[in-house]
Amino acid sequence: MALTSFNQTIKLLIVDDSVFFRQALSGALAGDQRIEVVGMAVDAMDAMEKIQRLKPDVVTLDVEMPKLNGIDFLKKLMPVHPVPVVVVSSAPIRVLDALSAGAVEFIRKPEIKGPDGMKRFVTELSVKIRIAASAKVGKPRAAAPAAAPAAGGAAGTAAAPVAAASGPALVLTRVEKDPPIIAIGASTGGTEAILAVVQDLPANTPGIVIVQHMPPVFTNMYAQRLDRICKMSVKEAAPGDRVERGKIIIGAGEHHLRLAKDAKGYYVRSEPGPKVSGHCPSVDVLFESVAMVAGANAMGIILTGMGADGAANLLRMRRAGAYTVGQDKESCVVYGMPMVAFNNGGVQKQLPLGEIGGEIIRYLNTRKPL
Repeated sequence: MALTSFNQTIKLLIVDDSVFFRQALSGALAGDQRIEVVGMAVDAMDAMEKIQRLKPDVVTLDVEMPKLNGIDFLKKLMPVHPVPVVVVSSAPIRVLDALSAGAVEFIRKPEIKGPDGMKRFVTELSVKIRIAASAKVGKPRAAAPAAAPAAGGAAGTAAAPVAAASGPALVLTRVEKDPPIIAIGASTGGTEAILAVVQDLPANTPGIVIVQHMPPVFTNMYAQRLDRICKMSVKEAAPGDRVERGKIIIGAGEHHLRLAKDAKGYYVRSEPGPKVSGHCPSVDVLFESVAMVAGANAMGIILTGMGADGAANLLRMRRAGAYTVGQDKESCVVYGMPMVAFNNGGVQKQLPLGEIGGEIIRYLNTRKPL
């Protein structure tokens, strides 16, 4: 359950086998009036007992623990006591496993060198704790999809289902010579949401470019994981990568991903730069480039995430003639980015997560030639 107000005091349980780290983190967070550390646990069994007794709003969880590691703990915890979990780990693979097991946020465990290192870590962690407190965890509910307003118009209420990704195989029956670009942006909850969208897309699907808010190293590990699962090939962006049928390109951490075009077709630029809309890579940067370079020959999709990154330039994509889709409230871990995009008129159709992959194929099979 998410907190009803972003301003409520958040009850936090710290789970870590290091007494030094538990005490250091508790002491550092004591100065944040929005967070109350209600307990600390030394291992998974201790954590399970304290979660039941203290009923924290958020749990921070070390992945590497004795007796039962954090991944296996999450698998046991989530079915019986779903609670927003922020994973604290330095291992990208373990973080991705934790997100798959139900964690909603993560942060790299720092090599604390002096007070400044701890201060930066705690500042970032406190933000993630507040994001996690607003996240929705637990079993999804079913409902019906909602229509969106015309571009630039007022938005109505958004409520739609989370549907399981099941049903007939997705088949692309129409293969265009100049296929559209598919651009996807996501943040909190996005690693699993993106997987749900692209996992069953056929190998001949037009090229996809994706920005998911993640740091360096993690984006490459995430791309490798998707590549093992998906029918399309997946890689982390490198400068000059061609956007081709059957390929998914994931924006690299601390590098903005932009679409470009030359005589041979579409390719990407991957460059470091200042944060835009609070992030690098930024969904707004990607969507702006797609609007400018591809125009109507594009589809934009905005998924779960806190904040507004991507919302303004999804509207720009729509105004340029692109087809735009937003994830619905009921299926979002955090209904932030899709909500802002829906409310500003950037979302042409709002759908539950389980229907977005099918909507991509429906659009590709039925869209009118440019």
